[in-house]
Amino acid sequence: MAHEAKLTEGRQLSSIFFGGGTPSLMPPSLAQKLIEAADSHWGLTPDAEITLEANPSSVEAARFADLAAAGVNRVSLGLQALDDAALHFLGRAHDVDEGLAALDVAQRCFNRVSFDIIYARPDQSVAEWERELKRALGFGTDHLSLYQLTIEPGTRFETLVRQGAFVPADADHAATLYEVTQALTEAAQMPAYEVSNHARRGQESRHNLTYWRYDDFVGIGPGAHGRRNRTATVRHRKPENWMAAIDRNGHGLSEETPLDPQDQATEALVMGLRLAEGVDLSHIATASSRDASLLVNDAAVARYEGLGLLRRQGMRLQVTGAGMLLLEALLAEIVMVD
Repeated sequence: MAHEAKLTEGRQLSSIFFGGGTPSLMPPSLAQKLIEAADSHWGLTPDAEITLEANPSSVEAARFADLAAAGVNRVSLGLQALDDAALHFLGRAHDVDEGLAALDVAQRCFNRVSFDIIYARPDQSVAEWERELKRALGFGTDHLSLYQLTIEPGTRFETLVRQGAFVPADADHAATLYEVTQALTEAAQMPAYEVSNHARRGQESRHNLTYWRYDDFVGIGPGAHGRRNRTATVRHRKPENWMAAIDRNGHGLSEETPLDPQDQATEALVMGLRLAEGVDLSHIATASSRDASLLVNDAAVARYEGLGLLRRQGMRLQVTGAGMLLLEALLAEIVMVD
């Protein structure tokens, strides 16, 4: 922190995010020391959001009250499903009852609580997802992260698919489930503000908005990525290498890569177009020192705007709800990379 603070002098922290692994298993006294250290190096804004990721186990829930006393004011729970068979399939150690007990404790300890659910699971019907999502919306949290199951290379799921253990949801069925998700969350006044994230007005994750709006953030722990002063940073992934680098150099950095204007513009577009609010092309042009006419393919934008997948008003560009289903394909065609 001391190393990064010297490079970002005069700037305050608006959010802190304890994520990756199981940060809720650290002693609450350590969380307090880290928050106090961050405050001493940068200073926290009066309404700073301090989020901690947690698994919904009874062991971790037992720490919630002390973590709240330590300064954590928002928790993100990895519930992942409200079905025991699905949790077993996803490789989760908790069952539904334990997860909901942890959610209850979290809601008593923290003012702001979010949890995630994975859908488009094997053989999950539209009716089953409707019931599960309605139940999730009924718990009264102000934020939900709703992710479609994706099969990433090198994962256990990819191996299972290759072995024929299960068949992923086809694209049409996944699209139907996505549309159901949007309809139910809209009706519950928790619309999507990002592809997979839903919140009541004013309850969006401020920390994650920093990423999507392409503002600066400092990544401190093992394997953490950061963006500051037009430079991409990466810290050593293995904790032992990270600790050795801190002893040796005063920081755990393994990479510092200056970002050229094209890199900055591309990253800002790819991240910002995930948001329902879209991007301000003039702002990106100014921030990246790149000509606004070189940011997007105007012909492709006009074509997809005509199809109802994009919306352009002056210099503001947004992906519509229908377009979010095809986001990766749209980005590949409209973002200028030369």
